[in-house]
Amino acid sequence: MDDDLRHGAVPGEAPVRPVHLPQRHDEGGQVIQVARHGLPRGERNRDRGWRHRGPCRPRAPPRATRHDQVLNGLGVVLAADPGEIVFVRGATEAINLVAASFLAPRIEPGDEIVLSVMEHHSNIVPWHFLRERCGAVLRWVDVGDDGSLDVEAVDAAIGPKTKLVAIAHMSNVLGTINPIAEIVERAHAAGALVLVDGAQAAPHMAIDVVDLDCDFYVFSGHKMYGPTGIGVLYGKAALLEEMPPYQGGGDMIRSVTFEKTLYKDAPHKFEAGTPDIAGAIGLKAAITYITGIGIPAIRTHEEMLLSYATERLQKVPGIEIVGTSEDKLGALSFVLKDIHPHDIGTILDQDGIAVRTGHHCAQPVMDRFHIPATVRASFAMYNTTSDVDALVNGISKVKEIFN
Repeated sequence: MDDDLRHGAVPGEAPVRPVHLPQRHDEGGQVIQVARHGLPRGERNRDRGWRHRGPCRPRAPPRATRHDQVLNGLGVVLAADPGEIVFVRGATEAINLVAASFLAPRIEPGDEIVLSVMEHHSNIVPWHFLRERCGAVLRWVDVGDDGSLDVEAVDAAIGPKTKLVAIAHMSNVLGTINPIAEIVERAHAAGALVLVDGAQAAPHMAIDVVDLDCDFYVFSGHKMYGPTGIGVLYGKAALLEEMPPYQGGGDMIRSVTFEKTLYKDAPHKFEAGTPDIAGAIGLKAAITYITGIGIPAIRTHEEMLLSYATERLQKVPGIEIVGTSEDKLGALSFVLKDIHPHDIGTILDQDGIAVRTGHHCAQPVMDRFHIPATVRASFAMYNTTSDVDALVNGISKVKEIFN
């Protein structure tokens, strides 16, 4: 197997490094190095020429070329036209942009937005804004006891007043992978559009927005081992052209006079102000890093880890895994009888085992399973079976302390 994936760990072997089961940013340091050294070589924003997707003055082409390289890399990841990609601060801003610029002008009191109970708050709160301000109605699709989403339930929730279905590609709590292509087909048949929150899916699986036929797709750079503060909104070209600018400022205009402002075409009109140049360069480095290893190899490795971890944790008395869908990846959430997840996380942390505890910015799914919080182990390409063994041994220590 590929050495980059560190498959060589022996079950039961003690880890020789801290165990990071929340997904870390830039495990190998390549992204940091590229972002750090990109600016001194002329990538500063003196004339914003780097950001223009075409030359604007004699010195601009090298920076324009560098920016196009980032866009082309994103185009490969999403199988999208670079002209349909908008740079944003992250998935959260991308969803807010769509809510404010696309849906708000089109929503009438009583119009519906369909969500699943497994959504991250970033894919809930912007739609609550439209409920509060425009009279939109949120319709919720439940999940099964195993955390899977029933396409027929989604279909039943879509009605003549449905304007948008906003759905996670992969749950950050349950790990469930949702059947996006089927959901899109059902939504489009009813005249509704679909936004896909791909923040969790992007580092774990291949994405083809053309094949999915979704109308919007969003993700954050830091989920792909890139920098924080940079993310992507994909939107179909015709939709982006219809949407008014989200923010106003420099570089998104054609001209400004005393009487009016003329805006650039999409996607430029959504990118007001000084761009996060270092973040974009770092994101490109992260994409190069991931694609160099290969998404299929990463997914195979992570599926192996999830299977191994599930098997081991199921043998621990008192543990209940939350989210057992057959089609899942990346995340393994659990609770331990009579011990709060925060206590579990604190004790594991003392042994150098990093997990996430809490509601994971997904309180509705916690309410669905009648729990306040979970412990979540998230598996990435740098994890090994030794990490899983360390987690299981750490849980045994937790039980000893509380018993």
